[in-house]
Amino acid sequence: MTTIKFTCGIDEAGRGPLAGPVYAACVHIPEQYKDLPFWQSVTDSKKLSARKREEYEALILQHGICGIASCSVAEIDEHNILQASLLAMKRAFEQMSRNITETPLESWHALIDGNKIPRDMPCSALAVVKGDSLHKEISAASILAKVARDRIMQQLHEKHPEYGWISNSGYGSKIHMEAIKKHGVTEHHRRSFAPVRNALAA
Repeated sequence: MTTIKFTCGIDEAGRGPLAGPVYAACVHIPEQYKDLPFWQSVTDSKKLSARKREEYEALILQHGICGIASCSVAEIDEHNILQASLLAMKRAFEQMSRNITETPLESWHALIDGNKIPRDMPCSALAVVKGDSLHKEISAASILAKVARDRIMQQLHEKHPEYGWISNSGYGSKIHMEAIKKHGVTEHHRRSFAPVRNALAA
């Protein structure tokens, strides 16, 4: 029987937007780095400014063992956003585990933000509601996922500036909805989401 020795935190970013991929991250904090002062200020990414998130991202990547993954718009439309989010979480764990190959997968314990656990996780896992405010590993994962997704949306904004993705991150803001009516739907929009589906029908 394998003893659980290592804990990691997993969180996602981008379930609600009408456009762009959904991202997830997985973070393990090695024992030798747990006492670094910056971890005390790491919290739910939504409570931090963009500047702080980027500052912490660099520190987390430097002092944590991390994995970042995504599911595309096509996968979101195929599987639905919940299943795509869970799949991205599993991929993030797999990416993290490849960075510490000497540790058997079954010796990991994953703390997952929310109330759902991805299917076929290769380790034990616990869903933690509001976990991004309770566990530093999940908080760190929420920051990495949020920064990674925001960065992608900034890149997509350069191709489609009329939708305002640099400020709304793909959410259904007034500017975004008006742009959909005026310019139509792009390949980056989630067609399975009602506002996009309704715009296509109109």
